[in-house]
Amino acid sequence: MQALKDKIRAEGKYLGDGILKIDGILNHQMDPQLIKAMGEEIACMFRDTHPTRILTAEVSGIAPALMAALALDVPIVYARKHKPVTMYGPIFLETAPSHTKGGETNLMVAAEYLPRGERILIVDDFLASGKTLLALARMVREAGCELVGVAVVVEKSFESGREELVARYGAPVRSLATIAYMDEERIVFADDPPLQTGD
Repeated sequence: MQALKDKIRAEGKYLGDGILKIDGILNHQMDPQLIKAMGEEIACMFRDTHPTRILTAEVSGIAPALMAALALDVPIVYARKHKPVTMYGPIFLETAPSHTKGGETNLMVAAEYLPRGERILIVDDFLASGKTLLALARMVREAGCELVGVAVVVEKSFESGREELVARYGAPVRSLATIAYMDEERIVFADDPPLQTGD
């Protein structure tokens, strides 16, 4: 998605240790028109899989997932990291390590919002190690639902998340922007033309 890549190139900051800061794009401030376009692009990618529900994790996955759900006219469910007093009865609980926060993160969904037999599309902000997405995929399987695909805003193809997701679950994985390399000087996307070298 060219508009997203242009924005990342202009505003993204590499913080070391494989971490890309895009707080002004998705993780703190958001451009509603860009987020809406992201959701529409995700919907186009997965419309033929006929998802009946979208699953994401709070917080940064909610905006693109909501826009995709709007375009597909399906409900969105987001996994909570903290259990509110209103969440009672059976729940699905998975844990995933957090690369940016450190430690383990709980992901909880009330069972009533993942009824058996649903066709689930997972949408999230990043695919790197894939630990959060794998936790959500385990939840889909535990709920007796079918995982029809995984969509992410930004993928870091130099980490192993995609391979593990495909190997374990076999669902299609698509990203709006795939980063092949990044350092303090530059961000290289997987579909960038190769650099031309002089004779």
